[in-house]
Amino acid sequence: MNATEAQKHEVLVLGAGYAGLAAAIQLAARTRKRGGVRVTLVNPFENFTERLRLHMTATGQETAGMSIRELLEGTGAEFVRGWVTAVDAEAKTVRIDDDRVLGYDTLVYGLGSVADTVAVPGVDAHAHTLNSPQDAALLADRLARLGGGTVVVAGSGLTGVEAAAEIAERYPELQVTLLGRGEPGAGMHPRAKAHLDGALARLGVRVLGGVEVTKVLPDSVELADGSSVPAAAVLWTSGTRVSPLAAAAGLSVDGRGRLITDRALRSVSHPDVHAVGDAAAIRQGYGVMHGTCQGGMPTGVHAALTILRTLAGKEPKPFRFGYYHTPVSLGREDGVVQFTRPDDSPRRIVLTGKLAARYKETVTASPWPTFARMKKIPASGAFWPRGGRYTRVRSAE
Repeated sequence: MNATEAQKHEVLVLGAGYAGLAAAIQLAARTRKRGGVRVTLVNPFENFTERLRLHMTATGQETAGMSIRELLEGTGAEFVRGWVTAVDAEAKTVRIDDDRVLGYDTLVYGLGSVADTVAVPGVDAHAHTLNSPQDAALLADRLARLGGGTVVVAGSGLTGVEAAAEIAERYPELQVTLLGRGEPGAGMHPRAKAHLDGALARLGVRVLGGVEVTKVLPDSVELADGSSVPAAAVLWTSGTRVSPLAAAAGLSVDGRGRLITDRALRSVSHPDVHAVGDAAAIRQGYGVMHGTCQGGMPTGVHAALTILRTLAGKEPKPFRFGYYHTPVSLGREDGVVQFTRPDDSPRRIVLTGKLAARYKETVTASPWPTFARMKKIPASGAFWPRGGRYTRVRSAE
């Protein structure tokens, strides 16, 4: 390493989800011609995990593989494949696969979240998840071999709804039961919820709201009221958890293990650490943000621009984000889109049917042209998050 390389400011981005990838591409693209900054992105898989399509993977549908190296091509960012096994916030190092140590000057922590398989007995041993393409593929193989019986989708949130609809449409010979503490689509406008309920009924999905799973067995799930539901397969979408690495490193975290940030998305205990996506407890005027691609990518962009401002000796700007919509697929040819106020409460505007399905597909595919535009931005411009959408504005530096 020559003297010039040794003097570069090392930015390490952990996790190549929607938020981490946005941070790496934005920062590397903005600094590739200036020099002085080296961006390294760490992720355990070579391909990007398109979480918005995992319910499709779980039903045996092919989706495009997207190489992280190719997505970074032309930015100057380095890609390191490996699992993050430890973070030392005092020494400013990260251990990869227990046999490699990377140092940093600035850390972007975006390790995301996964389905919580430890809170309820039997989930880890007997239930499938959509935590990764590999996990989704295991479920796809199981479903293809069933031929009949009941598939329980545990968790009545939107991930569970999409998965239940997809399974029921692809495998009409299976009885799909969607169950959870709440009613599917409970937070939607009545017209949106009515369409969602009608679509699930049309697909033959049995819905059990107001129930709680207390145990998952090899062939059933037990409920809090003492009853049980037979299950040839169980998909667990109820609740999420984050990596314990942040807490173990001594970073300030909330009760769920998410990094607590200041208004600029920096750790309140370690300002050289920036938290993005599901790994961060980001407070806005309406409360703490919940994890979505819609909110994740803007956090990554903001972290990158905050780092640039800090390196330039300027004060970072506060992160401001408002939700815009909730698109839900209900199989391949149906869907519902609930437009929202910035605090994610429902508006009266709703799309349904094939139009909603096309809208959802457009939203699902939108990160790729966005990443492509980020790679080409000039030094005088940036994609800045406003109201949950990227808007071209003058430089924030």
